[in-house]
Amino acid sequence: MTDEKPALLEIDKLSVFIHTHRGSVRAVENTTFTIERGETFALIGESGSGKSILGLAVMRLLSPAAEVSGAIRLNGVDLTDLPEKEMQEIRGKMVGVIAQNPYLSMNPVMKVGDQIAEPMVTHLMMNREEAKERTRSVLKFFDITPPGVRYREYPYQYSGGMLQRAMVAMGTAAEPELIIADEPTKGVDVIRKRNIAATFRKVTGNGCAFLLITHDIEFARAMSTRIGVNYCGQILEIARTGDFFEEPLHPYSKALLESLPENGMKPIPGDPPSMIDVPEGCRFHPRCPHATERCKTPPPFVKIGAGEGHGERSVRCWLYA
Repeated sequence: MTDEKPALLEIDKLSVFIHTHRGSVRAVENTTFTIERGETFALIGESGSGKSILGLAVMRLLSPAAEVSGAIRLNGVDLTDLPEKEMQEIRGKMVGVIAQNPYLSMNPVMKVGDQIAEPMVTHLMMNREEAKERTRSVLKFFDITPPGVRYREYPYQYSGGMLQRAMVAMGTAAEPELIIADEPTKGVDVIRKRNIAATFRKVTGNGCAFLLITHDIEFARAMSTRIGVNYCGQILEIARTGDFFEEPLHPYSKALLESLPENGMKPIPGDPPSMIDVPEGCRFHPRCPHATERCKTPPPFVKIGAGEGHGERSVRCWLYA
């Protein structure tokens, strides 16, 4: 027998197909990874590769047109089997969300302080006065000052950076174990990006785990413990962040890093494939300089190198099979 706890989040052979009049969008296919308590796992890749759909699947917020298979386990409990009423308890309390656009995500006619306090009342069973006092402390913690004044203001009265911090405050208000942050740096300048990074570090310093969904490779590099590389609905590589940037394994991973300004901004040849009419075998093979006939057969997701857990690397490529 063992007293070892399961990983905080376990994604096991997860697939999400979204049925449309044009065909089925294979947004997530045969995806497996874990997130441990207190770590930040960054899921990177080009826009439209299915990253955000995976985050919505964890929260069980997909449309009825989505067909989900596989398992999503939080603390060992499979969320795909839970009744909706139990999922409502998990959202906000155990899993928080920081959405892409705070101006669209926050209620424009509700005071910011009341929006941050709401999860405390709902999930932590605080009364209104307790939640109000706690919210003032949270606002101060995230440098939204003076907290008494800012509590009473509406979203339109906040600057962009301040509203982004308020979104983080709202997502962490009920002290969740896991936060899903979807493209938190999208459309922001360098200064605001640094502010967001500082805000995230405050939260992870309290032991919260992050699923960071982003196409911002430099932000992922600065913030994450491990990297997962997503392409056309599949994860092609998982590695510790330092190992990934020192020696990427998958040809797509190498191409991604070569596209960074520091590496000469070399564009990846070809276009991203359709998520409906996906390539046979390896999804990247039509754009890959190392492709052979074997690449038209689906490659295995193999483990590379010595070590256990986070010391292990995984890559979906025939070059390593």
